Amino acid sequence: MQRRRLLAVAAALAAASGCSPRNGEAPPAGSAPSSSVPASPDGAREAVEAYVQALNSRSSGGLISVGGVKDEKWSRQEAEQILADRGGQGWKIKDVQIQYDMGPDVGSARFLAEDETGKPLRDAFTVVREKDTWHLVIFTDQPAVPGKESSSTEKPHF
Repeated sequence: MQRRRLLAVAAALAAASGCSPRNGEAPPAGSAPSSSVPASPDGAREAVEAYVQALNSRSSGGLISVGGVKDEKWSRQEAEQILADRGGQGWKIKDVQIQYDMGPDVGSARFLAEDETGKPLRDAFTVVREKDTWHLVIFTDQPAVPGKESSSTEKPHF
């Protein structure tokens, strides 16, 4: 599971380039992506809010949507596991920090929320903008593409 998350981050790093601002600021005009909709810190924050809303409403479809993955057996199973761990607890967001530390279309989101009893939830995600929509990298068990060899984390043997 950890390996797939690392692979997802590595793929996002390979796709992103350039410098970016810190502390949730919008990227400078000169570093905007080539699409017609500029990268916006609000879109990444809205993805975090949609994630918390999906948890609160116990919506596997909401998690699949915010995760930017296909609605398939594996994604429904993983969404159900996420909901079993954190769903239906009345989370309220207390703080969200977005940093575009990997380019204007890839960054990190950190947030703090509390449930109805005041129990804190802290989490961090990679946020990715694909086709003008921000997604959180929350799915780690995505199957490999058929016919594609997966990357290895082992040390090369010479």
